[in-house]
Amino acid sequence: MMSGLYKLFRPLIQLGLIPQITLGIIAGVLLAVVSPETAKSFSILGQLFISALKAVAPILVFVLVAAAIAAHQKGQPTHIRGVLVLYVIGTLIAALVAVVASFVFPTELTLDMPEVSGNPPESIIQILRDLLLSMVANPVTALMEGNFIAILAWAVGLGMMLRHASDATSKVLNDVSDAVSGIVHIVIRFAPLGILGLVANTLAEAGIGALLEYGRLLGVIVGCMLFVALVTNPLIVFLKTRQNPFPLVFACLRGSAITAFFTRSSAANIPVNLELCERLELDPDTYSISIPLGATINMAGAAITISVITLAAANTLGIPVDFGTALLLCVVSALAACGVSGVAGGSLLLIPLATSLFGISTDIAMQVVAIGFVISVVQDSTETALNSSTDVLFTAAACRAAERKEG
Repeated sequence: MMSGLYKLFRPLIQLGLIPQITLGIIAGVLLAVVSPETAKSFSILGQLFISALKAVAPILVFVLVAAAIAAHQKGQPTHIRGVLVLYVIGTLIAALVAVVASFVFPTELTLDMPEVSGNPPESIIQILRDLLLSMVANPVTALMEGNFIAILAWAVGLGMMLRHASDATSKVLNDVSDAVSGIVHIVIRFAPLGILGLVANTLAEAGIGALLEYGRLLGVIVGCMLFVALVTNPLIVFLKTRQNPFPLVFACLRGSAITAFFTRSSAANIPVNLELCERLELDPDTYSISIPLGATINMAGAAITISVITLAAANTLGIPVDFGTALLLCVVSALAACGVSGVAGGSLLLIPLATSLFGISTDIAMQVVAIGFVISVVQDSTETALNSSTDVLFTAAACRAAERKEG
């Protein structure tokens, strides 16, 4: 019987992962249109897929980073500094794009929304303080909660201490790293089924009716993200590598943005990005650190969301915004975005911090946050797709630029 099933599905199995995911998307859409109730029952596939990715990501990052640093030879170059510079530049430019778009296409909101729960941070200092404190969290708690800053800190420390370990210890660490990577490969093979469940459930529950009222706002946000993904990011990569950036850009969008769009979690997409870096033959010493770090601090999409919605709130209340203040908003949005955890909806609770620049009360700011949650079906998915694919793109750009100089 098993052999018969294999023969039946062999053409599908032999397709590449991206075509399989595309078929999963199509099947999810059709299922939601034909039978919404049945589509909701398929949500378990999406939940299992996201849960598996989130479960394996922390231990994968911990083991992979520790093994890479332990095996790193003194004097062997890495390209982390170049990646970090690109992260900062990319996030600032994304915030600037959002501010310019908000001036060109001003939007207003319909307030008096129900309040949403959450504790927005009070200041940039608090965000940076929390970021530093998270580095010294209990390692077991960090693995349980997916605190990737702490996981990175402990993995780097352990890797440094194991540099002088015996060959047997190093081999065990590498074997464990390979074993966890193997589990990740298995999980990713189920991506088409997981995305089928996510698409079917999202369309069945949300539909598009809730999005129509805020179509203009959503259009500005998504338009900014597409502009960054297809214009400014390629320009940054070209200036860094002096090569045609679009083959690399589209490889990252295909290999990372699609799954990130539906998982809506940069943290859950870490295993996908690590596998993509391996396929692109990038330096493991670089991507094993830059990818999990990017899931926490490289938040161009979050900077766009914060800037556009904040300026929309200011327009709604009739608050005049000069371009100098808007530029300050760029910096605040970029810094705040770096403190966003890699989970769905993380950027929305930072909006009250940005609106405070214009004297907007917390009560009104939280109404604005509620609007953000209404459009989050598309906004947060697009934001995560941009953030996650940019992690790989900038890592690849830094590695390719370094190889070009060395060659």
